[in-house]
Amino acid sequence: MQRLIVGVIAVLVLAAGILYSLRAPLRQAVESRLTADMFVSADQALRSLGPAVGSRFPGLRALHQGREITLLDGFAGANGTVLVASRSLVWCPYCMAEMRQLQEHRGAFDDAGIGLVTITSDSPGEQAAFARRHGITIPLLADVEALSFKTLGILHEDYRPGDEHYGIPHPGMIVVAPDGTVVGKLFLEGYRTRVAAPAALAYARDVLGLVPDR
Repeated sequence: MQRLIVGVIAVLVLAAGILYSLRAPLRQAVESRLTADMFVSADQALRSLGPAVGSRFPGLRALHQGREITLLDGFAGANGTVLVASRSLVWCPYCMAEMRQLQEHRGAFDDAGIGLVTITSDSPGEQAAFARRHGITIPLLADVEALSFKTLGILHEDYRPGDEHYGIPHPGMIVVAPDGTVVGKLFLEGYRTRVAAPAALAYARDVLGLVPDR
């Protein structure tokens, strides 16, 4: 009987070890399945959330590399800036997939003279860990107190202080011209879909008045 118990324990320990070693591939497989059809065209985006098109960008209250950020100037490209508001790079698979895709296309944004910067509800440490793990070079701003999301008018209204997810934004993008004018917005209904990076770039080029690629 004792041998049987020892054998069962050994099998359970071995199984636990195998599952532990496979946790990353399993998580990645689940995330890939969840996000397989999440990217859509810019035509499906809403324009109601966030600062009004034609208005002055209202500013930020966020952290970047230990500094408080109030303006986008330090991240702007010669032709404008795209600010990406995302919920979390810790627990939101759609946000993670979007961030990885944006990183893949960052060179195209740079070539167009458009700065790309992301703001999330995560702490700077959590953002840094995600950036290291996935090779993210896009600047990540931390709005841990939701001050920026409130100012931008994109704080998710379904959560209240004390709720687990209080402080997350409606995910989307805001396009800002070099003079600080908001010239476009891309927000979607719900959080399981995002505008694909190439479509977002084409939209940004259009609203910024850039000559289309040939």
